[in-house]
Amino acid sequence: MTEFWLISAPGEKTCQQTWDKMMAATTRANNLSTNHKFNIPDLKVGTLDVLVGLSDELAKLDSFVESVVKKVAQYMADVLEDSRDKVQENLLANGVDLVTYITRFQWDMAKYPIKQSLKNISEIISKQVTQIDNDLKTRASAYNNLKGNLQNLERKNAGSLLTRSLADIVKKEDFVLDSEYLITLLAVVPKTAYTDWQKTYETLAEMVVPRSSNLLFEDNDSGLFSVTLFRKAIDDFKHKARENKFTVRDFQYNEEEMKADKEEMTRLSTDKKKQFVCSIVFKLFVLTPTLDRVSEGPLVRWLKVNFSEAFIAWIHIKALRVFVESVLRYGLPVNFQAMLLQPSKKTMKKLREVLNDLYKHLDSSAAAIIDSAMDIPGLNLSQQEYYPYVYYKIDCNLLDFKV
Repeated sequence: MTEFWLISAPGEKTCQQTWDKMMAATTRANNLSTNHKFNIPDLKVGTLDVLVGLSDELAKLDSFVESVVKKVAQYMADVLEDSRDKVQENLLANGVDLVTYITRFQWDMAKYPIKQSLKNISEIISKQVTQIDNDLKTRASAYNNLKGNLQNLERKNAGSLLTRSLADIVKKEDFVLDSEYLITLLAVVPKTAYTDWQKTYETLAEMVVPRSSNLLFEDNDSGLFSVTLFRKAIDDFKHKARENKFTVRDFQYNEEEMKADKEEMTRLSTDKKKQFVCSIVFKLFVLTPTLDRVSEGPLVRWLKVNFSEAFIAWIHIKALRVFVESVLRYGLPVNFQAMLLQPSKKTMKKLREVLNDLYKHLDSSAAAIIDSAMDIPGLNLSQQEYYPYVYYKIDCNLLDFKV
């Protein structure tokens, strides 16, 4: 399970007692979850009005930062393409996997100084993640343009014989070149019509060179045939070919143009791999045969660094929300224990019941809502989850596919 429940409960005589009581109820007797203390430093409380306003602002900021975290993660998966199984190992926070980071969470004093007000800290995070979001849009646009151009060229080089590039198919010796009178045309013939072509091509127009047709290439559906004739018969030949369902390609052999097409394909492919993905095989055997060490591309590096930054910011937002909500619910002086619970799918329902029994005295109205909801079929409170204790969900499964 990659889902965590971040909760808080007011301190009993000490916060340690709150922790011990929760542990006894959820692990020692029934092993419902794996639990960790979630360390939140002594933040500046501010006024009640500020806390109430900040509660709403943090909820919106939480959703925004989560969306950016998911976008960066999903884009990492898109860029890595054939290496999607490697995506999860690249989704790290502060150099460790996400579960380790969350379960060992320590407030980053350098990035988010606790001497600042809660509002200032939230604004620092908002600006930081907004910048990541804007940068991602710019980089994604550049990469998608490159990828699109490359895909267009790949389609041009791998599509139907009616439309695909012929640069890698035909050779100079397939053509009559530099002749004042003769020209070689290329016709696409369905495989089912090969016999008809051989019987009729010499008679489709006057002045077709006998026995001049050769099969140069074929795909699953068609074959590419050459045929040589006098230039003055071109139009007549094309017209009669159409009537017989043979397609004459509009193609002239030009070595410089074909070379330019190949070079453009190679350039785009190189740019995509060298500048963004840097496939190991490509780096070793194509770009730099003598390279000893393979480095990742700048886009992948950027995604890794900024995923880490965005994820760290997201967990700090969760910490802020727990702090603000706990002060609003449990009052001053600040006295609560934040706890991170990792349930299994089989134990989630039972764990929720145990927590409700443990903390229902904190808010009888919340307990009543929960009890009544359990008795009303079809009622879904998942959009507005509210419990007697402070609760926020953290789901580390950030991708649309399973890796």
